[in-house]
Amino acid sequence: MVKINTKNMPEWMRVFSLVFFSLLINPVLAIDNPDASDLIGEFELREQTFLKKINNPRNGSRDYLIAYDNYQKFLDDEVNKAYHLVKSRLLAEQQQKLIHSQCNWIKFRDAEFELIENTWTHQEFGSSASMSRGSYRCAIIRSRVLQLLHYAKNYSGN
Repeated sequence: MVKINTKNMPEWMRVFSLVFFSLLINPVLAIDNPDASDLIGEFELREQTFLKKINNPRNGSRDYLIAYDNYQKFLDDEVNKAYHLVKSRLLAEQQQKLIHSQCNWIKFRDAEFELIENTWTHQEFGSSASMSRGSYRCAIIRSRVLQLLHYAKNYSGN
């Protein structure tokens, strides 16, 4: 830690230093456009139907499989919509970086899906394996949807 001797500084310089350094460490807050749509809130409303079916206490093993499969399809559609929304708001050079990022994310997703498929097996986890696999796969896709929606919200002014 660097120690600065402020005893020999004039009063105005101490005040300026205090204000300057406090501005450096405070986060910059952007003002949201109140007229902009709530992309994340709208997504969360759309997903409620799927989450209710997953969380139905009367579900049997097959019901969970179907519910997670439907939710994953929904999330796949949502990630594609969010990706295209962000892409439409970016400049050409930024679009290329997004394309590259999305390709890398798909590789990551596929590697994670392989890990999930080979780790949460029926031999090791019994009937709960299917629920775990569905939950983990959906969590990965949902996370990307939210990340892209945050990007889209950030770039709403372009």
